[in-house]
Amino acid sequence: MSVPQYRKAAAIALVAGLGLSLAACSTKSDGEAKDAGGKVTITVDCQPVGAQKELLKNWNDDVAEFQRQNPDIVVKSVSVGEQCNNPPDFTARLAGGTVTDVFYGYMTDVQQVLDSGQAMDITPYANKDTIPTWDSVDPALKEVFTDGGKLYAIPVKNYSMGLVYNKVLFQRAGLDVNNPPKTWADVRAAAKKISALGNGIAGYSEYSAGNTGGWHFTSLLYSQGGQVLTPDGKKADFNNAMGRQVLQNLKDMRYGDNSMGSRQLLQWGDLLTNAGAGRVGMFIGAPDSTQAIVSQFQGKFQDWAMSPLPGQDGPAKGTLGGGEGYFFKKGLTPEQVKAGLKWIAYQKLTPGKGQFDYVRAKPQNYPVGLPQPLLFAGGSDAQKQELELRKANANVDTANFTLFEATPVPIKGEPRNAQAIYAVLDAAMSGVLTNPNANIDALLRTAEQKVNQLLAAES
Repeated sequence: MSVPQYRKAAAIALVAGLGLSLAACSTKSDGEAKDAGGKVTITVDCQPVGAQKELLKNWNDDVAEFQRQNPDIVVKSVSVGEQCNNPPDFTARLAGGTVTDVFYGYMTDVQQVLDSGQAMDITPYANKDTIPTWDSVDPALKEVFTDGGKLYAIPVKNYSMGLVYNKVLFQRAGLDVNNPPKTWADVRAAAKKISALGNGIAGYSEYSAGNTGGWHFTSLLYSQGGQVLTPDGKKADFNNAMGRQVLQNLKDMRYGDNSMGSRQLLQWGDLLTNAGAGRVGMFIGAPDSTQAIVSQFQGKFQDWAMSPLPGQDGPAKGTLGGGEGYFFKKGLTPEQVKAGLKWIAYQKLTPGKGQFDYVRAKPQNYPVGLPQPLLFAGGSDAQKQELELRKANANVDTANFTLFEATPVPIKGEPRNAQAIYAVLDAAMSGVLTNPNANIDALLRTAEQKVNQLLAAES
């Protein structure tokens, strides 16, 4: 049931060219798929949380308009948190069978979703009749959610990592905002200058908990030219000079320079909360991290810019790419599947609608003009329309992303069983960021042993 690593990596590389209770989420039986009025009902997760006022209003408006256009469909929205997918919570919902009818997951979730037996094969249903832009969706993204020739999810977002930096703090520290760090030595030097500003400012900030530490370790390892697993996907391949360099860079900044702040064990929201408050000089992330900083953590778009991921002594040799999609819970009726696909088409895959409604988003506290996602294949009508709308309605300074777009780094996919591996690698990241006497070799050796045990157990 696993998704081969070589295929996922190849798929992502192709892209480089470019509030209900959980118990209430369980799928209805076939006999209950329609209500007394003959309407098809589906539950869908990833509804924005209440604190995301504009996003929540947009979502609710979209549900209302979609149901107006499709009076035979009822969409029941479920919020599962501001991230939509907290890995431990997601795994628990899979195990308990409490995922929604149409449920959100990361590209890295494909294996565990298939192994859980919760997802259904939607190959017969995904076509231009249910998703008008389906032929324009990048084939590489479709392939990531395909196993054994069968499609299990619809891609709705993709990303790659770069260096996100605060222009205000750069200027205050005497750094050139148009010449951000290109190597990890440059990052270290810049971080020291930024942290010297005081007031709790971290020159560079990093994740180390909730699977996010392992996620970032992977991208940092890719920048060195390394890989998490051997090409056949059977063994760990990070207990080497490149893995040691990743952890040494962080340990040097954390304890040699004291440029990463004293608060560690950060997860997704922790780091971005600090960034929104103007207390982070640099971190690695995707373009949409600036969206979260502003729409969820009260930051300002104009304060942030992005450049390619640095390499050790020159350009990065790789960066991590990933994305998200929607799966369909096994046991749905054909009518429910078709209804779910129509909703995803409207909300996620139609230029000018849903996440691509740039006219609506332009006056809101929501960015238009970010370089990602790029869901549609180059040259397709859908891509041309989406890019034209994006350009016409841009409300952020697209020049802040010029360096990131103009100097692409080779994108590598995430390893198989990524979330379980990330959980293991969290310990290595937290080790060097919370213990000045951490033994890097021992941390990597222990992580290697645990990852190999995971891989052996699933073979």
